[in-house]
Amino acid sequence: MMAQENVFLFVPNLLGYLRVILAIAAFALIMKHPGLAAFLYFLSSFLDALDGHLARSFSQCSKFGATFDMLIDRCGTMCLLIVLAVIYSDYFLVFQFLCTLDIASHWLHMYSSLTKGETSHKSTDVTAHPLLRLYYTKTVLFIVCSGNELFFIVLYLLNFYEGPELPLGQFSIGLWRLCAYLFLPICVLKQVVSVIQMIGAAQQIAAIDLQERHK
Repeated sequence: MMAQENVFLFVPNLLGYLRVILAIAAFALIMKHPGLAAFLYFLSSFLDALDGHLARSFSQCSKFGATFDMLIDRCGTMCLLIVLAVIYSDYFLVFQFLCTLDIASHWLHMYSSLTKGETSHKSTDVTAHPLLRLYYTKTVLFIVCSGNELFFIVLYLLNFYEGPELPLGQFSIGLWRLCAYLFLPICVLKQVVSVIQMIGAAQQIAAIDLQERHK
């Protein structure tokens, strides 16, 4: 008789628990040890790129894993945005908006995907916005999500120091500030995608409502 599987102990889900531990450690240190906190947070975020590969390699894809993975991502980003709202209090409303947009967009998209019976929230059909279809290709998804997280991380680090000084001709610039300038366009693109995703998901849910009312 085949032993019953335990979804909670699937390899990609074990990696998810490690990500949670790393994130908790990062936020426990975030106000006093910026370098270590930033490293732990980055490591937790980076490991997100491995769980999907592990799930496919071990044939351990699961709805719990997909939901758990998104929760880790959203909660981690939300907590970091709260920290940024505190240390950059003049822009408190901006970070509140970014936090709200991130949660609302992904929640609506996940709910829409489940309602339509899709196996993954990363699946998009031909009716989706072209930018959204491009965003959910593996390479673009990795670049945009990584760039967005890195922008928030270097913004956090800039509150403490500029980073190693880099010479640029007659001028010089701190590494963290240079990275912030480089990653800012990616962060803006991520917010644009979130708005498109939120509107598209809301329209799809409303369309399903109309179909059910006509039955």
